[in-house]
Amino acid sequence: MSFENIKASVALLLEQMTHQPEDLHELQESLREKIAEQRAMGQPVPEEVLALEQKLSAALNQPDRA
Repeated sequence: MSFENIKASVALLLEQMTHQPEDLHELQESLREKIAEQRAMGQPVPEEVLALEQKLSAALNQPDRA
């Protein structure tokens, strides 16, 4: 998958997160897959994408989240 396709996929994931917050675990996994794909291609992962994944992970691991 090309770098531009991965960027488009991440943008789509962000939109889904906005409109379907109940599926955040699935979206987190998809984001992690996109990051892994980019690394496998030898492409750098944008800091914004890594920060988003970390924030999503932290939000999903909060004790008050059911």
